Amino acid sequence: MTGRTIIITGASDGIGAAAARALSGNGDTIVLVGRSPQKTKAIADELGAPYHLADFARLDDVRELAATLLATYPRIDVLANNAGGIMAARELTVDGFEKTMQVNHLAPFLLTNLLMTRLVESGATVIGTASIANILYGKIDVDDIQNARKYSPNKAYGDAKLANILFAKELDARFRAHGIRSASFHPGVIATNFAAESSSVLRFVYRTVLSRFLGTAETGADTLVWLASSHPDTHWPLGEYFSKRRVAKANAQAYEAGLSSRLWDASAAMVGIS
Repeated sequence: MTGRTIIITGASDGIGAAAARALSGNGDTIVLVGRSPQKTKAIADELGAPYHLADFARLDDVRELAATLLATYPRIDVLANNAGGIMAARELTVDGFEKTMQVNHLAPFLLTNLLMTRLVESGATVIGTASIANILYGKIDVDDIQNARKYSPNKAYGDAKLANILFAKELDARFRAHGIRSASFHPGVIATNFAAESSSVLRFVYRTVLSRFLGTAETGADTLVWLASSHPDTHWPLGEYFSKRRVAKANAQAYEAGLSSRLWDASAAMVGIS
């Protein structure tokens, strides 16, 4: 499995950067996507890899990114939707959506759909970075996906990470027959700066002495690298949620009949995908 094109979002730091390092040097083209020009370029220069910039809090950036990727890469063999984070007080983006849900779910949902024709042509693997927060805090109400009625940073993040799992399941249901292979995974409790913009108690954990007890970005990237490097169907069942290279138990809502389809339809309407 060489000569592939592997796109990793959120690749300027943490798990995304660690995955890019682990996957580079094997004859594949590793394409980095990040928000920070300086940090993304630094990783790209280190790896000799191409990179593109996009702020997932702006859906026009996502649309422009998709157009650039389609124009630049005739194949996309792996799309790792890794960008995300936990935010602070409830905030709406320029697109009018709650920021946590947009950055973690709506933006990668839009990007994947805009790339879908190329992904199908390539028989691509699509991987979503989830979190144990889906179990701890997630309780999605499709009629209030933006948490206008009951917001907290943890709940918004848990809902968004649950949405990543539901997206992988519904992507499998809708596009397996067209050659798409999808999965989501929990990287573990990893010492990164993903909670830097949040007022959540998780920010305290990730930025204090407690962080010494957390796993490394390399450890967190292991399952992503495994999913990107191994053969779907043969090495892992499609559409599942993984932790430490094994199928893991997700939030009970992940198995609720019809919920992933309703979330897909609601998300499509929000971002203007038919």
